[in-house]
Amino acid sequence: MQRRRFTQWATAATLVLAGGLTAPLSAQAADWPERAITFVLSQPPGSGPDTVARLLADQLGKQLKQPVVVENKPGGQNTIGALAAANAKPDGYTYYFGTTAALVTNGFLFKSLAYDPQADFTPVAFVSRSPFAFFVREGSPVDSIEALVVTAQEEAGDFSLGNEGPRTFGGMISRLFNERTEAQANLVSYAAVGNGVTDLLGGHVDALVTGLASASELAKQGRLRVLAITGGERVKGWEDVPALVETMPGFQMEGWQILVAPEGTPADTVTAMNAAVREALATSIVSVRLETLGQIPGPDWTAAEVGAFLDDERTKWSKVTQEIGILPE
Repeated sequence: MQRRRFTQWATAATLVLAGGLTAPLSAQAADWPERAITFVLSQPPGSGPDTVARLLADQLGKQLKQPVVVENKPGGQNTIGALAAANAKPDGYTYYFGTTAALVTNGFLFKSLAYDPQADFTPVAFVSRSPFAFFVREGSPVDSIEALVVTAQEEAGDFSLGNEGPRTFGGMISRLFNERTEAQANLVSYAAVGNGVTDLLGGHVDALVTGLASASELAKQGRLRVLAITGGERVKGWEDVPALVETMPGFQMEGWQILVAPEGTPADTVTAMNAAVREALATSIVSVRLETLGQIPGPDWTAAEVGAFLDDERTKWSKVTQEIGILPE
């Protein structure tokens, strides 16, 4: 597979973007799309990323007047889907709907990956951010993130904090939280977030770290309480819930969904898809639905800006994995 680093791509992309989104496109991009487009996902149908991908795909299909098909290839710690997308023909008709794990953290968790998260893909568009949150069940004496820290310190080893495993996004947030607060919570791993939510409701675990979208409905029903959100700001619709950075400066850990293309995809086609995604995210039908899902619509960035963000994320996660002592396996 032909490979090249993002920095090489960014130079070419900058030339295309110099004239803005309205710059003239080549004949190939002007005719694009002439057939169906595919979004490859590493998550199963019904998952959070799948829901977001299908929402975006539906709107893009209307705009581009061609079907946008979501193809689920879960398993292998994102490897199956990522590898399929990386190996796809770079003709502007296949894209990878990548998450933080697939495009960044996997590179620090595994000694060997079947795909290269950086070299095998060209950045296209930022879709949405997915803040995580600390949940407790309604009626818990822990009524704030500050109270959670104090309780976990006082009940060292007994206070339990559920997550989806030490090498998952929620698990790493939990470990970083323990490290920076000296909370000493007992970290309990679950194979699936639904199991953790069930145990939290049943009182078998004291708190849970998971995506806001994963348990937001139960919080709205009053069965769970959200103590804090791990993003850099309060979330629309959840304005009463503080962001963790308000009490722990620098603790901004949130997932995201970014659209990338197989390396070698023509830059002008990337520019066209970037413009289409940004147009879709600006519609109320997409933005409002994302907010109800506990998502934050992505910033209005060019493909080059998305690439710079990915570089920053890799730098950040390199430091975080060292801080919490996770080594590649």
